[in-house]
Amino acid sequence: MAPSVLLLGGLLLAVGAQLLAALLEPYDLLYDNGVQAYYREDWPSVILSMEKALRNRELLRRNRITCRSQCANTTDYSAQSPGWGPVQDLSFFQRVLERAHCVRGCERRSMGAPATYYAASEELELEFRKRSPYNYLQVAYFKIHKLDKAVAAAHTFFVGNPDHLEMRQNLEYYKVMAGVSDSDFRDLEAKPHMNRKTCCFHVTYCFICLISEDAFYRHASVWTVEVALCFTENYTKAIQCAKTYLLFHPNEQIMNQNLAYYAAVMGEGDAALIQPREDVQSYITRSLLEKELLYFAYDVFGIPFVDPDTWTPESVIPKRLKEKQKAERETAARISEEIGNLMKEIENLVEEKTKETFDLSKSVREGGPVLFDEVSVVMNSKTLNGSQRVVTDGVISEDECRELLRLTNAAASAGDGYRGTTSPHTPNEKFHGVTVYKALKLGQEGKVPLRSAHLFYNVTEKVRRVVESYFRLDSPLYFSYSHLVCRTAIEEKQDDRKDLSHPVHADNCVLKAEALVCVKEHPAYTFRDYSAILYLNGDFEGGHFYFTELDAKTITAEIKPECGRMVGFSSGAENPHGVKAVTKGQRCAVALWFTLDPRHNERERVQADDLIKMLFSPEETNVFPGNESDRKSETPSSEGDKTGGVVAPPELPTGPDSAPPKKRVLGPPIDSQKAKTEL
Repeated sequence: MAPSVLLLGGLLLAVGAQLLAALLEPYDLLYDNGVQAYYREDWPSVILSMEKALRNRELLRRNRITCRSQCANTTDYSAQSPGWGPVQDLSFFQRVLERAHCVRGCERRSMGAPATYYAASEELELEFRKRSPYNYLQVAYFKIHKLDKAVAAAHTFFVGNPDHLEMRQNLEYYKVMAGVSDSDFRDLEAKPHMNRKTCCFHVTYCFICLISEDAFYRHASVWTVEVALCFTENYTKAIQCAKTYLLFHPNEQIMNQNLAYYAAVMGEGDAALIQPREDVQSYITRSLLEKELLYFAYDVFGIPFVDPDTWTPESVIPKRLKEKQKAERETAARISEEIGNLMKEIENLVEEKTKETFDLSKSVREGGPVLFDEVSVVMNSKTLNGSQRVVTDGVISEDECRELLRLTNAAASAGDGYRGTTSPHTPNEKFHGVTVYKALKLGQEGKVPLRSAHLFYNVTEKVRRVVESYFRLDSPLYFSYSHLVCRTAIEEKQDDRKDLSHPVHADNCVLKAEALVCVKEHPAYTFRDYSAILYLNGDFEGGHFYFTELDAKTITAEIKPECGRMVGFSSGAENPHGVKAVTKGQRCAVALWFTLDPRHNERERVQADDLIKMLFSPEETNVFPGNESDRKSETPSSEGDKTGGVVAPPELPTGPDSAPPKKRVLGPPIDSQKAKTEL
C-alpha cells in the first residue's frame, strides 16, 4: 500500500506543478481584487478572489517545500572532517550556493516564473498570517446565505484573532441561528490529523524525517504529522524520529509518551541502542556554536540578533543579556499595561458620562402610551421601586396563551438557545425552547400549525412596539434575540432545594455583586438596551420574577407570572433581576431582548421577516390590525401630556415638585415600611 501512496503523491505533485506553471495567478493581485469586490458588495467575486488567493498561496508554499526537498538530496552537509578549516568553509559555502541554484531552477520550472514574480509585500503577508481573507469570506458567504461556509470562515478567523470582539459577537449570533450546527465551527487552517487511537495511540511527528532538512531545521516545532511509520510497524525508524525530535524539544510530553510506547513494543534494550539522526545532531552542535558567537556579539558589541528558533537552550544566552532582555520585556509589558489601563479609564469615563445623560433622559421620559386597548399598565417604575421598569397585563388573551403553549410542546427542543445544555442555570430544572424563525420554518414544513408560528411572530412584534412606545424612545428598537422558553421542575430533585431557577444578573453587563458594580464587558451582551418577558401561564409553583439592588440580595420588587402579563425594563445595571426556583410544573414565557443599535439587529429575525413576507400577504402581516389605541398615556405623566399614537413626541422633563396623577395605575400603594413590592 505504501508504494502506491507514494506514487499517487508523486503524481499529485507533478499535476500540481503543471497547474502552477499554466494557471497560477499572484495571490497578492487576487487579494486586492477581493477587497475591491467587497467594497462594491460583489459577494460572489469576493469569494472567488479570496478563495483563489488562499489556494494559490498554499500551492506556492507546497511547491517551494517540494523543490527544497528535492535539492536537499543533491548536497551533503553532514560530512565534516576532523581538521575542519578555511578550505572546508569554502567547500561548505559552495554547496550552499549549489543548493540555492537548484532551488531557484526548480521553482522557475514548476511555477512557470521566477519566485520573485510571486513575492508579496510584508504588509500583505501579515494580512494572511492574521487570516484576514477569512474575515472577508465570512461576510460574503453570509450575504449569499451559505451559513455553513460563513461560520467556518468566521471561526477560522477567530482562532487566529481570539481578541477580535466583533468576530466573537458574530460567532455568538451564529450559535443561535437556525441551520447552524456544531460541525460548522471548524478551523479551515488546521492541520489534518487522525484520532490518537487510530495510530499508535498518540499524535506524533515521525514524518518530519521524510521532510527536507531545511524545513525541518527551521520549523521542527510545527511539523505535527501522523505516525506514518506505525502503519508499517517500522518501530526502529519511529524511535529514531522521536529521539531526533526530542533533541529540539526534550520536554515534549506527547513525544516522550510515544517514545515510551515504542520502547515497550520493541523492547527497552533494543530501543536504547537506536540513536537520533547523526546529521541532525551535527546540525544542532554547529547551530549552537554559531548562536553563542551571535549572542556574544549582541552582548559585547550591541549587534542585534533575533533567534528564529524556539528550541535554543537558555544556557546559550549570556546571563547579562538574559537579565537585560527580561528587564526590557517587563518594562514593555508595564508600559503596555499602563496605556491599556489609561485607555480603559478614558473609555469608562466617556461611557459613564454618556450613560448618565442617557439614563436621565430615559428616567423622565417613560410613561408613554401602550398602544393597544386590551393592554393595561399595572405597575410602573415607582411602584416597582426602581427605574425603567413596567408591568402590563392583557398583552395576549387566554386563547393565545394556550395556542403558544401548544406550539411550545410541538416545536421546542431541549437546550435550544443554550448550545444543547438542557439545564443551563440549575440542575433541578430542564429547559426547552424555540426561536421565531425556527417556529416559522417548522410551520412552513407543516410540522406545526403555521397559524401558531405566525402568532408567535406577531406577539414578539407587539411586545416590541409596547416597550418602544411606553419608554418613549426616539430611536426604534431592534430585536437582539427572541426565545419562547419553558422551565420544567425535575420532580425528584426538589427536596430541600435552595438554588434559583435563574441567578440574579443584568442583561448587558457582568454583575459583580460583592463590589456593587456591573461592568460592560464580555461575556455580557453589552449592546442590549431593553428586555421584556411575556408570560404564558401561571399554573406552577415558584418561578416568580424579581428585581434586586446591585448586591443581588436586596429584593426591590417581585412579580408573579400570569398569562398575558409582561415585564419590561432597561437592560443595564439599574435592573438586576432573577427567577426563583420552579418547584412544581412548567413555567413558559416569551423572552425578548432589544437593542437601539441597528448593527446588532438579530440576523435570524431578518430571516423571519423575509419568510413572513414570502408566506403571507401584506394584509396578513399587519400586526393586530385596528387594535391600536389613540388614548393618552396610562401611566404617571406631567399634566400637560396630551400625546397619543405609536411613539409619543419628546416632552419637557417634569420638575421635582410636580405631582403627576396616579389615574389608571392599578398596582398596590407604596408602603413606606416595606422594602419590596409584590404583585
